[in-house]
Amino acid sequence: MSDIVKYSVETFDSIRHINEDGQEFWYARELQSVLEYAKWENFANVIDKAKEACKNSSNIVEDHFPDVRKMVIAGVATKEINDMMLSRYACYLIVMNGDPRKEVIALGQTYFAVKTRQQEIIENYDNLSEAQKRIAIRNEIVNHNKALADAANKAGVKEPVEYAIFQNYGYKGLYGGMDMKAIHAHKGLKKSQKILDHMGSTELAANLFRATQTEEKLRKDNVEGKENANKTHYEVGAKVRQTIKELGGTMPEELPTPDKSIKQIEREIEKKK
Repeated sequence: MSDIVKYSVETFDSIRHINEDGQEFWYARELQSVLEYAKWENFANVIDKAKEACKNSSNIVEDHFPDVRKMVIAGVATKEINDMMLSRYACYLIVMNGDPRKEVIALGQTYFAVKTRQQEIIENYDNLSEAQKRIAIRNEIVNHNKALADAANKAGVKEPVEYAIFQNYGYKGLYGGMDMKAIHAHKGLKKSQKILDHMGSTELAANLFRATQTEEKLRKDNVEGKENANKTHYEVGAKVRQTIKELGGTMPEELPTPDKSIKQIEREIEKKK
């Protein structure tokens, strides 16, 4: 049995704690066990790399990796050991610096990355209503699509028609072969209606993750040629889809289409002002 089958999103949820201020955290020792590091010394080396990444990102290390002392049972006695209360961002940095050969590391990267990305780009995300989340994520997709278009252009996707084809490759990967036109028809939308305005927050988040990860991969791998750019977009979309499956989520094309479009919600908000 592979680790991807053995582990699931519940594995990371099960070791998630909430402090007296309502803030979530993970104990490093518990995360060590889940990520299959037998020795604390080996895991501590990964944590050190994560701390360095945190520092290089202009974040305060102590805010995300505070040291704590814990009492544990050792045989018939108890002893005090060093531990850490890790933020979600700290966990994200740890799994990003973990052993890539471990399948559970890949699962952990997705579990921590998606939520961390939301929190990084959308302030106070967890406290937003579904309508507010939809507006926020849709706006982030619009913004990130500009960066994606720039990265695609540098890779060789120059003309508008080429970019439309490039976008369709990403949709095909994420939606199991469905392109933008097929998604539009699947949602039963009119010709003038845009698919992003008729997605719920979960579906929008999957598309945002697809866009950001594709942009980063195009730049990091220095992808050249429109065919290779199209292939990269498809592969990233397919990987996001596979990850959703592994996490036990609903495929994007199976998610319900909201009754109200984002445009309608925005008009209603405007009227209340």
